[in-house]
Amino acid sequence: MMKADHRPLYIQVIDQLKEEISHYSEGSKLPSEYELAKHLGVSKETLREALRLLEEDGLVVRRYGVGTFVPSKPLFSAGIEELQSVTNMIASANMTPGTIYLSSTIEVSAEEDRARFNRSESFEMLQLERVRTADGMPVVYCLDQLPADLVGNRSIHEMKSIFQFLEEAGRPIAYALASIEPIGYHEHVTEVLECTPETALLLLRQTHYDHHDQAVLHSVNYFRSDKFKFNVVRKSK
Repeated sequence: MMKADHRPLYIQVIDQLKEEISHYSEGSKLPSEYELAKHLGVSKETLREALRLLEEDGLVVRRYGVGTFVPSKPLFSAGIEELQSVTNMIASANMTPGTIYLSSTIEVSAEEDRARFNRSESFEMLQLERVRTADGMPVVYCLDQLPADLVGNRSIHEMKSIFQFLEEAGRPIAYALASIEPIGYHEHVTEVLECTPETALLLLRQTHYDHHDQAVLHSVNYFRSDKFKFNVVRKSK
C-alpha cells in the first residue's frame, strides 16, 4: 500500500519502486506492469509515468514487448572521444584481456573497401573475426579489416592488440571516424557473447587513420551494453 502524503502519486510510486528495485539483483526482470500496478494500488498510467522517469535516471531498462529490468552496472566506462583499444579498456578495469579467434580470411577488396582505404586498384584484405574476453568472459565481438600488405608475414595470433601491432609496424593510429548505435537481439553475436536475448548491444563502427590521413583499419565491434558504458564530452564553441 502507498503511504498517504501530499506529493503527486507518481512521485510516491517512484519512491516505492526504488525500494522494490533494491531487493532485485542486476539484470533481474521486474513483475509485469499489471502486477506492479495491482501491488502498488495505482493505475497503469501512473505506473508507466513512474517507470518512464526511472528509466531516464537509468534505474530501470524497459524493453518493448519483453518487460522491465534492473540494469547491470557496466564494468567498463570510457569516453567515446577517447581513442583506445579494447585491450586497454579491459586492462584499465584491472581485468585480464584475452582473444578468441573465430576466423581469418583474405579477400579481394570490394569497391567500398577501395574507397574507404583510398586505393585505386584492388588489393587483398585481411578480415579477422574475434571475441575479446575479460577474465575469460566474452564482452566484445569484433570484425576487423585491414590491408593484407600491412600484416606481411606476421602471424595473426600475435595481434592481441591491432592498435599495438600497427604501431610496431610503423603505422600508428592517429584518429578515427566512428558511429555508435544501440541494437537489440542479434542471432549470431548474442549467442557468441553468451548474452540473454534481452541484453542490448552497442554497435561501434570505426575507420582508423594514421598520421598521414591514410585509413589503416576498419572495425565493426559489438559491445555488451551490460558491461560497457560510453560517455560523450560536449563542449560549447
